[in-house]
Amino acid sequence: MSLFDTLPAPQGFSLPIVDSHHHLWDLSAGRYPTKQDQYDNNFFLGDYRKICRDYLPADYVRDVTGFKVVGSVHIQAGRAPDEQVAETEWLETVNRQHGLPCVMVGHVTFTQPDCAEVLAGHARSPLMRGIRSRPVTSSGPNESVAGAPGTMQDDHWRRNFALLEKHGMSWDMRIPYWHLVEGAEVARSFPGIPMVVNHTGLPLDRSEEGLVIWRRGLEALADCPNVIIKLSELGLPHGKWDIPSNVRVVREAAAIFGADRIIFGSNLPVSTLSTDFGGIVDVMLEALQAETPETLAKFFAHNAIRFYRMPIQLP
Repeated sequence: MSLFDTLPAPQGFSLPIVDSHHHLWDLSAGRYPTKQDQYDNNFFLGDYRKICRDYLPADYVRDVTGFKVVGSVHIQAGRAPDEQVAETEWLETVNRQHGLPCVMVGHVTFTQPDCAEVLAGHARSPLMRGIRSRPVTSSGPNESVAGAPGTMQDDHWRRNFALLEKHGMSWDMRIPYWHLVEGAEVARSFPGIPMVVNHTGLPLDRSEEGLVIWRRGLEALADCPNVIIKLSELGLPHGKWDIPSNVRVVREAAAIFGADRIIFGSNLPVSTLSTDFGGIVDVMLEALQAETPETLAKFFAHNAIRFYRMPIQLP
């Protein structure tokens, strides 16, 4: 029996939800450096000390109570570099005990010496679907690091990145908005690797100038048939939850990618720095209020089931 089966019947919004992006961690079961002894003062959302504690399946289910969540995708959660496969093995145990997450996305750095071995280790898990790995990026839109070691133009990075296709894995593309056009070039170069843009393309600069750069990147990515987008993590630094601009970026991203290429993600527990699960769903519903019930069903569940090849059957 899955913990999802213990959720009470929803009182309001009742469409089935597949959460395509959340994290779990047990700080006593492994090393999570940025949540333990290497606090990241440059974290993109600011102060995150309130989530530097265990976050386990019971915590997750508590946070989604009130909604019909029927499945989830675990995204790598910052486990120590020498414990990448250990995170996968731990999550397999969690799945056996609690019935969640349904599938997972692991981590490897595409320039680490044992990249091929780590990918093979992940691939042994029947729950593994892909990799989230951040390339080296610049500090802002006015700076370029193109071609530097670890960037998306680095031959070493690209050779190991190509191994995803061998293992039938996708790439969760977590890059800042000013690198999205470069992400599209990667997508064109590797058409056999499915890719999903994380966190709505991270439109952290909501000025008109910033949104022009973000929109240009999304349009380039939407031209690549192997790319979809995850509408998730709309929070801004210092706990800011700007509903009008959140609605705008969700609506625009959905229009650029279309009904079959948008998927819902909560980013729990990181998203609790800004809002709760209900707040996330409310923004999505406001942004997509003109969409058909069929589009909403695709966005909230069916598209994620298809992309992550999840063992979930829905009407």
